[in-house]
Amino acid sequence: MDQPLYQFIVIPLVKIVVILGVLSLIVAYLTFFERKVLAYIQVRLGPNRVGPRGWLQPVADALKLLVKEDLVPGGAQKFVFMLAPALIIVPAFLVFAVIPFGPATRLFGLLPEAIPPYLTDVNIALLFVLGISSIGVYGIILGGWASNNKFSLMGALRSGAQMISYEVPMGFAIISVLLMAGSLSLVKIVEAQQSSHLWFIFPGLLGFGIYFICGVAETNRNPFDLPEAESELVAGFHTEYSGMKFAFFFLAEYTNMLVVSSLATVLFLGGWLRPFPNVAWLGFLGIVPPFVWFALKVAGFIFVYLWFRGTFPRYRFDQLMHVGWKWLLPLSLANVLLVGLIVLLVKG
Repeated sequence: MDQPLYQFIVIPLVKIVVILGVLSLIVAYLTFFERKVLAYIQVRLGPNRVGPRGWLQPVADALKLLVKEDLVPGGAQKFVFMLAPALIIVPAFLVFAVIPFGPATRLFGLLPEAIPPYLTDVNIALLFVLGISSIGVYGIILGGWASNNKFSLMGALRSGAQMISYEVPMGFAIISVLLMAGSLSLVKIVEAQQSSHLWFIFPGLLGFGIYFICGVAETNRNPFDLPEAESELVAGFHTEYSGMKFAFFFLAEYTNMLVVSSLATVLFLGGWLRPFPNVAWLGFLGIVPPFVWFALKVAGFIFVYLWFRGTFPRYRFDQLMHVGWKWLLPLSLANVLLVGLIVLLVKG
């Protein structure tokens, strides 16, 4: 096979198929994991009927959504109504084109040369992630408006206001990482943490807290799930959706949880690096493959998401806005000034 063809067509296509397949499988079983965690928090068993110990429940859910009747409201804007789910799920998957899961590897000697396990690395990867992920709000707003339902429209308006409010402090929290790393490349950010002998969570603990709170709000999860508040808005912006269109909204929410968790891992917890990567007496931790460390860190964040849902009550909408504008925004600005001062003193 011609070498350029092998490098620029076959390998990227294989990576795309693997990333999409693994992501879809993870998202499917993330729903099962969430139901089990919530069940144990609430002292019950959760799904345990379909397959051994309920492990085939996600397969049953997927089949149910595939064969379920797909309804379109009579007064809906049909084209926009059908476009909205694609506008929210496609950006969620596109982001993973630049998420680095590990360093270049030969896959335990199975490959003739080292290949990076991510699709690509660009020098503006973080800007790409922020730009692409912000498109998802259009899917929510258009879906709520096109449904011709007052509850859906209210949920869409809430979601738009919420995302605009919490994107600002999240952006400032990310800027503090850029000050420390000096690069927008996600791979270079991980390498900067390796060369500086510490994860960025230690000098940027305040920024990490702001980022994670904003990430929970950006993904419309408890205690910030006002756009879908069942007790007020039925199901919010996706009230009128059914079948596979509803499944797309569902998949996008859990995929965005993975996006926020993966970015938190890369920006603050060293990505694929083991704990204290430059401490010699902890060298035995190097036995664990780098992508396993990445997966464990992401799984920890996902568990916190589920823990929040089973623990905290929902905010009122005015309280949500109050937290975003009166607390997180000033704290994020102070954090940027503090980290900038530290970088100036340390690097001269």
